[in-house]
Amino acid sequence: MRQVCTTVISIAFSVLSLAACKSKPGHNKPGEADNGKPFDPVTILKYDPKDEDKKIDEFMQHLHKVSGFNGNVLVAKKGKIVYEGAFGWANHLTRDSLKLSSQFELASVTKTMTGTAIMQLWERGKIKLDQDVRDFFPDFPYEGVTIRLLLTHRSGMMNYVYFVDNIYRTQHLNQKKGLTNQEAMELIAKYKPARFNKPNASFLYNNSNFMVLGAIIEKVTGQTYSDYMKENIFKPAGMTHTAVYSKAVYDKIPVDVVGHDRNSWKYSVAQNFLDGPVGDKGIYSTVADLFVFDQALKAGKLIKPATQDSAYTAHNPMIRGHFSYGYGWRIFESPGQKVVYHTGWWHGFRHIYLRDMKNDVTIVLLGNMVNGSLLHLDDLFKMTGMPVVRKGAYNGSGDTAED
Repeated sequence: MRQVCTTVISIAFSVLSLAACKSKPGHNKPGEADNGKPFDPVTILKYDPKDEDKKIDEFMQHLHKVSGFNGNVLVAKKGKIVYEGAFGWANHLTRDSLKLSSQFELASVTKTMTGTAIMQLWERGKIKLDQDVRDFFPDFPYEGVTIRLLLTHRSGMMNYVYFVDNIYRTQHLNQKKGLTNQEAMELIAKYKPARFNKPNASFLYNNSNFMVLGAIIEKVTGQTYSDYMKENIFKPAGMTHTAVYSKAVYDKIPVDVVGHDRNSWKYSVAQNFLDGPVGDKGIYSTVADLFVFDQALKAGKLIKPATQDSAYTAHNPMIRGHFSYGYGWRIFESPGQKVVYHTGWWHGFRHIYLRDMKNDVTIVLLGNMVNGSLLHLDDLFKMTGMPVVRKGAYNGSGDTAED
């Protein structure tokens, strides 16, 4: 009898130990966040327009009518949506209005997700941050470029966008068919374009860094960037309206929102070969899904809190005492305040995505008309309790770092 009791106690202890293990960060059950609470995107996205923040609505109406903002917006506080809105045209030529479900090319906001995927692979032991790009691509022409330097824009690389564009134009190549990340890497290996600086000499923001990271994701996982992101970022986060679309795969990108450039409806931007490479751009999403991404990160659904802390740490000298760049995130810091964010500007799309880590405020503005409207958000920041995240706000010049 004593032996039976001992066995029962032993089994019970094992079950309790297993349950305790599963409750630790990194061991959450499907559909359950690391804090043990259910993670339900449907609940997260519940919003009744009757409860909209009237002051924010007044601000957005003014931004649309006076400053020319054309796009979608979402504002959330303490994990709850307080305002959503869609303003203007998805495609001016066909007079299609934007809907809240409209998918926008995220431009450089994509980098936040590529950075998250890289840190995920690091957590899983698939890569090391100080690994050289040549470990994955032996023909890569630059020595000393590591994953960490790519993440922080300290690689010193040239901007592949201008380099590839010059090749396509001078050699009269087919500009309608998108090139892949692998093909972009092959062009770099073949032509060995001069870099801007030696590795780790300084911060130099450009798309080459995250295009190469996209290529590394494909090399390490044996999957396309699209498939890896779908299975490991979008699905676990519940981002049901988010996808990677590349002109290397699609003759026509299957979304209805068209980018418009130069603050004019005349300049609707047609996608071309430069819409092929992904990782630096190429993710299409909605304001709601970006809020879900924010909440999934906060719940520990994608990477661990300690890993996020390293991604949100300034890995470059502060600009004007407040601004820096982490691992795929722009950073604003002041005493007791921290906002991680990213801007985006590509082929007629202009965005800003902000996450106030102290005050738990999320602001998403996705636009398809390139103009200066996103430089006039100070009052929106103030009414939500977020610091004014505009570089010119701290020296009076009104300038801003662009993508």
